[in-house]
Parts: sequence; C-alpha cells; structure tokens
Amino acid sequence: MTFEEVMSKLEELGSEQTKKTFLRHGAREPFFGVKVGELKKLVKFVKKDRELALALYESGNHDAMYLAGLSVQPKTLSKDELQKWAKQAYWHLLAEYTVAGVAAESGYALELAREWIASSDEMIAVCGWSTYANYVCMTPDEQLDFTEIRLLLEQVQTTIHTEKNRVRYAMNSFVIAVGCCCEALHEEAMDVARRIGTIHVDVGQTACKVPLAVESIDKVKAMGRVGTKKKTCMC
Repeated sequence: MTFEEVMSKLEELGSEQTKKTFLRHGAREPFFGVKVGELKKLVKFVKKDRELALALYESGNHDAMYLAGLSVQPKTLSKDELQKWAKQAYWHLLAEYTVAGVAAESGYALELAREWIASSDEMIAVCGWSTYANYVCMTPDEQLDFTEIRLLLEQVQTTIHTEKNRVRYAMNSFVIAVGCCCEALHEEAMDVARRIGTIHVDVGQTACKVPLAVESIDKVKAMGRVGTKKKTCMC
C-alpha cells in the first residue's frame, strides 16, 4: 500500500467514539480514532516497508504514528531516527508504547533509555523509563546490568512522588517490570514497590487508574510467572 492508501484506510476505520476517548487521554488532531485492534490488521500491508513506516510516523497523525510503531522493523532504525521519534511522541500512548517498544527492540535500547531517563522533558523521560522496562522484560537476566537496575530502583524510591506526572506512571511501571520479569531482582523490586505505595497521576477526564506495584507483581507471582520473558513488547 502507498502512504495515501494507508491514510485513506485509516480514515475509513476511524470512529468518533474512539476519537473522543483518545482526546480525553491526551491525543490531539490530526487523527481519525482507529482502535488498536484495527491498526493491527493493517500491519501486514506496511511491515517491511521501512520508508512507508517512517512516512506514517512523520505525518503527525496519531493513528498513523501508532501503526508505524507496530509495523517497522526496530533494528532498521538509526539512533537519530529513534531520537526524532521520541521528540515527536507528544502524548503518553506514543511515548510509553510506540517509541519505547521500538527503541527497546532496536540496537540502541540501553543507550537511549539512559539518555532519555535523564531528560527534563516529561515525555522524553517517559520514553526512557518505558524503554528500560521493556528491555528488562525481553532480556535474559544474565544479560542485564543488575547494578544499574538497582540504582534505578533506588532513584524511583527516592524521587517518584516528586517527578512529573506521566514520569511517575512510567517509573511505577518500571518497578512492576523488574519485579515481574527479572527473577533475580524480584524481592528488591517488591521492597521498592511497598515503599513507594500508591502513586498519584493525573489521568485527566478518564477512568484510568495507576496500578499498585505490589498488587501487580503479586498477581504475576501467584501465577508462577516471575521471570518469564516476552518475545516482543510491541502491542
């Protein structure tokens, strides 16, 4: 499919109800309001077409940007291209899922996660914490830097309640990721989860809630799935 054909299809699949929902969560024009399930059906038409994926993300249309993330081959993106994607991720869905997922599966996961976490820009920092969380969930424990992760857990414990709004959410998700997917650091993540307790995030005019890290990790433990790794974080 061409760029024009994909955009036409997205417009066809959009709905006003989904658009209203996304607007409440932080999306902004232009976009059509296409459900993620519908976007996934279009992946086969875009996948492996790197230039098409780049054009879709560059469009600034949320639906097209999300589709680009689902479709692109992460390891084909350069560091500069990933930096550009992060800067264009203007709201949390793109930062926490699209950019973080692609970056985590790229060849620059740790390099970018470290840089982004240190950023004073809210959405860039969200990209960083979410990228590292995804990386932990996909990478075998023996390949993880436990010393660095421990330092990040300590940073979360010390600063989470004074961080920017969506950064608090992403940090909380990082603790959950470590507690669920890194068996070697499970207990340490649980200790941090207990210490940080309830995290307050302004989710706007939505019914969304911030998951309690202790409960989220406990659920995975109860299923006997602590340490289970994901093959991909794109969803």
